[in-house]
Amino acid sequence: MPLTMSREVFITCAVTGSGATQDRSPHVPRSPQQIADSAIDAARAGAAIVHCHVRDPATGAPSRDPALYREVTDRIRAAEVDVVLNLTAGMGGDITFGPPDAPLPVSEAGTDMVGAAERVAHIAECLPEICTLDCGTMNFAEADYVMTNTPGMLRAMGRAMTALGVKPEIEAFDTGHLWFAKELVREGALDAPALVQLCMGVPWGAPDDLNTFMAMVGNVPPDWTFSAFSLGRSQMAYAAAAVLAGGHVRVGLEDNLWLEKGVLATNAQLVERAAGIVERMGARVLGPQEVRDKLGLLKREPRKVCPECRHVFTGDGWDGINAHWTSRHEDVMPCSEAWPLIRDGRYRAAGA
Repeated sequence: MPLTMSREVFITCAVTGSGATQDRSPHVPRSPQQIADSAIDAARAGAAIVHCHVRDPATGAPSRDPALYREVTDRIRAAEVDVVLNLTAGMGGDITFGPPDAPLPVSEAGTDMVGAAERVAHIAECLPEICTLDCGTMNFAEADYVMTNTPGMLRAMGRAMTALGVKPEIEAFDTGHLWFAKELVREGALDAPALVQLCMGVPWGAPDDLNTFMAMVGNVPPDWTFSAFSLGRSQMAYAAAAVLAGGHVRVGLEDNLWLEKGVLATNAQLVERAAGIVERMGARVLGPQEVRDKLGLLKREPRKVCPECRHVFTGDGWDGINAHWTSRHEDVMPCSEAWPLIRDGRYRAAGA
């Protein structure tokens, strides 16, 4: 495909990720407040999109607790700075096998496999503009770990995201992932034109040499929108390469901890550096509302959630709370007493 340099570029900041980086830099955020604050700082520095995972606040280990995603969402939405929210839906597809001579049973400590509905439960509650869809199964650097996303799982998750009105960002770690993404669009599980993140240099997916990168770019349909990134020292080089190839930019502590040799970075510093590269190439950095307009995104408030059992109300606001509370929680507190506390955000769940 003919390549034309992007003249209007959006920057995504991947704020924290799920890798074991929490003890390698004091700047990797752990708690919902730290993640949200780092995302807001990145937005002030020029990121139009923030891509967020969550972690156990005590240990920094990756988590998929919907309450943590909700706190991150609420804090970012309440900030005075605008930004497009992109939440991961990659958690819950992890298998770690036993050693090569005894692969089964799988390792309980490294395995977390749940159904499609549970993998997108926080998306249905938080309603970000974008969420990720890891579009394939892949061996990662760890010896016996497999990121597991079957075609059936991806079809179910893609349809659920589309039905929610949340834009899936296809995470493509190899050319076959793009092949299947096009099949998902053909089948109607995803809407066209799609949004793609080309994930380069992640062991053992597509290496980040330019020949492979151009093969990935060449497999993106011309009406789709793509960003690209690579890891570590290649992060800023890929900011330039993505723009030259007609795409957009991703940087952040999920993919790289360093600003330069010996200097640990913050997310805001990485975004500032990427924005400088984009601008010195003669392109303009887009703001969040321009990205919403470009990609057809809708900024919405998160759905209301029962503070006692985390039931998600899918209607208008608190519609259904009286019937739900009376049938499920009247023994905890009468609805007439609980409702004013719930309405004002002051209710605390039993045992909390």
